[in-house]
Amino acid sequence: MLLKNSLKSSLIAAAFCTLSLNAFAEDIPNPFANVKANAQTNSATVQGNAPAPTVVPAAPTFDAQSWVLMDYYTGRVITEQNPHVKIWPASLTKMMTAYVIGMELKAGRLNMDDNVVIAEDAWSKKYTDSSKMFIEVGKTIKVGDLVRGIIIQSGNDACVAMALHLAGTQEGFVSVMNTYAKQLGLNDTHFSNVHGLFDEMNYSTAYDMALLGRAIIRDLPDEYPIYSQKEFTFNGIKQYNRNRLLWDKSLNVDGIKTGHLSQVGYNLVTSATNSEGMRLISSVIGCKSEKSRADYNKALLTYGFRYFQNYNPLSAGKVLLTREVRMGVENEVKLAIAKNMNILMPRGRQNEIKIGYKLNRGTFIAPIQKGDKLGVIEVKIDDKVIATEPLVAVNAIEECGFFGRLWDKIVLFFSSDSDESEA
Repeated sequence: MLLKNSLKSSLIAAAFCTLSLNAFAEDIPNPFANVKANAQTNSATVQGNAPAPTVVPAAPTFDAQSWVLMDYYTGRVITEQNPHVKIWPASLTKMMTAYVIGMELKAGRLNMDDNVVIAEDAWSKKYTDSSKMFIEVGKTIKVGDLVRGIIIQSGNDACVAMALHLAGTQEGFVSVMNTYAKQLGLNDTHFSNVHGLFDEMNYSTAYDMALLGRAIIRDLPDEYPIYSQKEFTFNGIKQYNRNRLLWDKSLNVDGIKTGHLSQVGYNLVTSATNSEGMRLISSVIGCKSEKSRADYNKALLTYGFRYFQNYNPLSAGKVLLTREVRMGVENEVKLAIAKNMNILMPRGRQNEIKIGYKLNRGTFIAPIQKGDKLGVIEVKIDDKVIATEPLVAVNAIEECGFFGRLWDKIVLFFSSDSDESEA
């Protein structure tokens, strides 16, 4: 009995120690140690006057229906107004039309040099008083030209031509558009046509359009450069990209798409990068003019680049923790994150970051497969979680033999009270 009590007391103490480490941890390598050391050195040279952290002002507001400013790498929204309010996207619809085409190109089921015979439904004369690339019935046109006609010239006729070429009917192509919308998480979006001409059932949100822009950049790296082209000439007619920010030398804008309907106003989804490799996506819906939609998007992008930054505190595969394993041929599992952690944060606040973890349990039981999710890393500023990443097993651990498992079951039996007491 004395031995049992002694053993039980030891196990309780060990369990408590393990559980206490589930708080923010001291044993995770501090990625900011050098940063803090440099900051202390620099402050000493200026007689203790450390640079003040960046003060983030209120985000700009506009005379528009809705808007979103999104960080490309994390998907986090920096600022928003009515992000999930239903809107009519107008020619922003062509972003999904182009996405579907791009995915066919990516899969090898379509090539830029393929020929498309223009059907009567795609005849440019059917789209008077709307944007078009001026294609003619019976003519043969390369897919690459039609893609540029959709993205640069916003050609309604080109959209119909590609829809008929790929799906046989516009309705069939639209069904694929809606399938992709679901897959991409565009939860408040439904498409009813391929070009964006007004239809009550062709709707989306500022947030969903930003998500779609993110998907285009991420999934279609070969096609995305087309969105930055300022002009395209077809059939002897030169047309300019309506995204005015492509000419703005104060920003590195490289896309994405404009839209306009009298029922909603002027829309623009755009993206830009800065010298640090940061990429932002802005989506502004329902502006009063072409100029205002460009101005509002510029203001959002400028605000985001000036007051926020991306930061990579932890790298994929680097062992951050080791934890006890029972009933296994090995007694420790190594934990790491599976992909590089990229966070969005206010500028100048790296030293305020706290990195910690939470584990699924205090003691893990074999078998454990490589890649099993065993906990989560949390990144906090001001006690607010700004990023999380799963902690996964680096090494697989097989189950041990009968006697090893028996002994570990005895040990776990005696330690069970401690688990209950902590709960």
